[in-house]
Amino acid sequence: MAQFEVIEASARSRAGKGVARATRRAGKVPAVIYGAKQEPGLIALDPRLVMKELKRGGWRSRLYEISVDGTNTRALMRDVSFHPVTDQPEHVDFQRLIPGEPVRVAVAVHFLNEATCPGLKRGGVLNVVRHKVEVSVDAEHIPEKFEIDLGALDINDNVRWHDLKGTENCRPVILGRDFVIATIAPPLVSPEQVAAEAAAAAATAAAKGAKKAPAKK
Repeated sequence: MAQFEVIEASARSRAGKGVARATRRAGKVPAVIYGAKQEPGLIALDPRLVMKELKRGGWRSRLYEISVDGTNTRALMRDVSFHPVTDQPEHVDFQRLIPGEPVRVAVAVHFLNEATCPGLKRGGVLNVVRHKVEVSVDAEHIPEKFEIDLGALDINDNVRWHDLKGTENCRPVILGRDFVIATIAPPLVSPEQVAAEAAAAAATAAAKGAKKAPAKK
């Protein structure tokens, strides 16, 4: 199962632009937790924590457990607003996660056994069509990742949705087709072409060398 990362936050008593500005002046980033047919939760975050998560990348699909005065709420970080001049975070939106309620989330795809993949060992190229796959899944069963085993794939083979491991509780957003995740593409340059180009270069060098050689008397 997916792992939830704990975020420490403080509560805000009121909403509004004036309160949000006061929160920023106090050195915090105002945020809201919405969804699940509940009242929005108003919180404030340490800006250093927000920047740390943003720099890590993939923050829209990372799972968080927001701790406010001993009460924990599971959520996804959905949106971040930035200052137009400083690019510092000004507001964060979280979506509340409730067991039994499906949410849409993009799950990262991890590739296994690249070193032993026959197609890659023969010079093929791993062409990744989708690094993440968007799915609808119950909040309690959000997978940490999907996996693909490349160990038996050769050149021109591909992997599709049904080949992914870890999709048991998920429904893809793309419906009606078994879409491609990745392919093992042919080498950009064939061994025969490399050999032919090397032979041509050697012949050209030999011809130039013969022209430059001084005539014997």
